[in-house]
Amino acid sequence: MTTHKVSKMEKKPILILLLLASASIIAQKHQKLTSNQLYEKIQKLNFLGSAMYIAAHPDDENTRLIAYLANEKKARTAYLSLTRGDGGQNLIGSEMRELLGVIRTQELLAARGVDGGEQRFTRANDFGYSKHSDETFTIWDKEKILSDVVWAIRTFKPDVIINRFNHRTPGTTHGHHTASAMMSYEAFDLAGDSKKYPEQLTFVDTWQPKSLFYNLSWWSYGSREKFEKVDKSAWLTFDIGVYYPLKGVSNNELASIASSQHLCQGFGRLTVRGTQQEYVEFLKGTYPPDKEDIFSGIDTSWNRVVGGKAIGKILYDVEKNFDFTNPAKHLKELLQAYEKIKVLKNNHWRSIKLKEIKEIIQGALGLYIEGSATSSSTTPNNEFTVNFELLNRGDISVALESIELLPQKKKISKGITLSENNKKTFKETFVLNNTVPYSTPYWLDQPWGLGMYQVPNQKLIGDPETEKKTKVIYNFTIGGSLISFTKPIIYRYSKRDKGEIYEPFEVLPIVTTKLAEKVLIFSKDSPRKIKVQVRAGKNKSRGVVRLEAPKNWKVSPTELPFDIAQKNDIQTVEFLVTPTKKESEGKLKAKAIINDKVYDKELVEINHAHIPKQRVLLPSAAKVVRLNLKKEGNHIGYIQGSGDAVPDALRQIGYKVSEIDIQNITQESLEVFDAIVVGIRAYNTKPLLQFKQKYLLAYVEGGGNLIVQYNTYRRVDVKPPFPLTLSRDRVTDENAAVSFLAKDHNILNYPNKITQNDFDGWVQERGLYFPNTWSDEYTPILSMHDVGETSKKGSLLVAKYGKGNYIYTGLSFFRELPAGVPGAYKLFVNLLSSKSE
Repeated sequence: MTTHKVSKMEKKPILILLLLASASIIAQKHQKLTSNQLYEKIQKLNFLGSAMYIAAHPDDENTRLIAYLANEKKARTAYLSLTRGDGGQNLIGSEMRELLGVIRTQELLAARGVDGGEQRFTRANDFGYSKHSDETFTIWDKEKILSDVVWAIRTFKPDVIINRFNHRTPGTTHGHHTASAMMSYEAFDLAGDSKKYPEQLTFVDTWQPKSLFYNLSWWSYGSREKFEKVDKSAWLTFDIGVYYPLKGVSNNELASIASSQHLCQGFGRLTVRGTQQEYVEFLKGTYPPDKEDIFSGIDTSWNRVVGGKAIGKILYDVEKNFDFTNPAKHLKELLQAYEKIKVLKNNHWRSIKLKEIKEIIQGALGLYIEGSATSSSTTPNNEFTVNFELLNRGDISVALESIELLPQKKKISKGITLSENNKKTFKETFVLNNTVPYSTPYWLDQPWGLGMYQVPNQKLIGDPETEKKTKVIYNFTIGGSLISFTKPIIYRYSKRDKGEIYEPFEVLPIVTTKLAEKVLIFSKDSPRKIKVQVRAGKNKSRGVVRLEAPKNWKVSPTELPFDIAQKNDIQTVEFLVTPTKKESEGKLKAKAIINDKVYDKELVEINHAHIPKQRVLLPSAAKVVRLNLKKEGNHIGYIQGSGDAVPDALRQIGYKVSEIDIQNITQESLEVFDAIVVGIRAYNTKPLLQFKQKYLLAYVEGGGNLIVQYNTYRRVDVKPPFPLTLSRDRVTDENAAVSFLAKDHNILNYPNKITQNDFDGWVQERGLYFPNTWSDEYTPILSMHDVGETSKKGSLLVAKYGKGNYIYTGLSFFRELPAGVPGAYKLFVNLLSSKSE
């Protein structure tokens, strides 16, 4: 079925300011659809076909192809990302690991809000760069993740699946990439086999997609020149540069804006436009008869479902004769189609199309529905108030019969008639019972491992985020039809300098606790005061706080009281913690007790302008390390790059750390520091730094220590005093053997003796983007390599320059220090204390 084109569309090329860059933020708002958007939604309503794009990480997806399928073909289109990108870097803040995964999840949702796709995941944890799929499958539980891919196919039911990567070439790209393609290739057949993962069939049916493809591009062949010479005659080809008059942009412009949502990865980019070819190679299933239409040979019309012919007769006419100036004109036909969709026997398409047509009916009416709480959160068994606003801007009879609060299912009769453009408001006070779960990312509810998140509820697996539990069902009579709309409660407020702001409405614990530092390094056996913050989730919160310590560590006193009058206020209490005399490590755990109930969670708030505010509940704990550490110097200057937590880690061990404003660097301003550290990717992200390099080198020449941490190798000049070349060399195995190349060098001996044991317990990797060539002035200190590779000697290079030391290191201190790895602290202190040889 080909969607109808109408000449009216040509006459109304209204440039829509794309929701786009703020798509994720406005997801909390009532959608205010233009007539152009309504028309596009009707086109989509009349297309019964689905596609799934599969890859490994946020930013792996081809937004051009996703946008093309969703907007030109009008297909339901999903991106299945095996991971949430938890193992990557963060250019916009200090959040790492699971918190970075929360940010990247929201950036993916923002991208899908632009390109028109939907988002899915598996339980795979992104443990960092992997050089081969064999290594990947030693860390991921392949069988469980494969079952998740099958689950995604069975729940979404795609007609076609497209892989981003090649399943036939392991070892040529990131191991996660190849693994995603390999599992997709296998799952294509398994999804239709009732003997595979039968436990899923309690909730879904088997599903056999029609075709599987591989999305090729020039980088698949190493260069554009090689790609031009490839015989493409058997491939499917699409011009994804198509222009959308209703949007005022082309598909590739839309795709550029979508990929620019990945801001924490530095994916902000210029938009592109014009003809652009996209290619897919057929892998298995049924080859489409038309190489320019991936859905050819598949019935994507309403005839696809029993009872659909009558629906199509109504809706194709609405599409053909759509009135852009008065969409409400079509409400009678839309309501007729709605009643017929309600009784479709095909559960899958009935559910999808009911949701779509209800959104169109609401938009055609201009029906505004909003329930805004008077605060951003509540606690179980506590009252909260919601202000309701309803407005019907159509000329058809509308009445709100009742509302129903979820999850309590408390129904309240209303009987409010909504006359045209006459706003109705009211308020209700609710109480949630104690069984309502807290608002937090569901995949972080259970303890997780290096390669897998634990999600015991099968129906949650793959969902992009935790469904909001506090919702309201609005039961309307519209033109004689009973229609219910379910909307989450939100929190809407304004600030003078920002205007109207929307936030999610959350269910949080009565009280949360937080240890001020996540890693506590004790370099002596003397006691330290440790602060615990107690935050109230409701007014008049009283109880006690306890701090549990590892074996042979001591905490005094046993407990401390707290009494907080106002919700969201914080009270800080102090315990005295005494470590062991010998080196040891463990966990401090903070617990608040109210009426014998224990609250052991910390509330982490993530608040970046381009995504909705996120609240994450994690165990309230800190790693403690008793470490015999010697150091020299006191005042460290730190130049932040893309952002890391190394400065806080150095403060933990007694250094005074001053973060240096690059703009204010002069030769005199650097003389106060005993050492200067340049943060990760600083030369990649701070162009001004190159112009200040002469002052940094003068500081070294005069006797200072300059430690430069890793930068990516492309389009960057770190301007070292002597030549060195950055590369893609990295050691991803955090347990890889380390050899000492310069055993007598002071960096391995002063002021702390570095041994092999100091490379135990490292996390995620040894290091990345090592130099692979350097001049004779540098001394390589360490050698290491992944299995099957040659030794990499560029992880730590030291050169005497004048009276001081220039040190370049790709070792991942930015991961190890915040994780409290003892040996990494020892080695980094030696870098800071280094003497010229």
